[in-house]
Amino acid sequence: MSTTMTTIIMIVLLIVVFYFFLIRPQNKKKKQEKQMRESLKVGDIVTTIGGVVGTVCALKDETMVLEVGADRVRIEFSRWALSSIGAQTSEAPARN
Repeated sequence: MSTTMTTIIMIVLLIVVFYFFLIRPQNKKKKQEKQMRESLKVGDIVTTIGGVVGTVCALKDETMVLEVGADRVRIEFSRWALSSIGAQTSEAPARN
């Protein structure tokens, strides 16, 4: 009887550890990403998961249109492809 109870306690403890170290942080991250995508507005400078940096010029339900480059080329991306709001900067020093 004692070994059965110990086994059950160990399984419950393992589930609790998985919840706090894997499931809960992932859910928090998904919630933050969803909030970031919902707060997106026209004129924001964004970076996609592919590294494309551009200015949001139109928003649709599931997509966004970015204006990139000096030629003002417009590209349509899915909102899930948004990596961050604000341009990513390189911390490497400039070469002369």
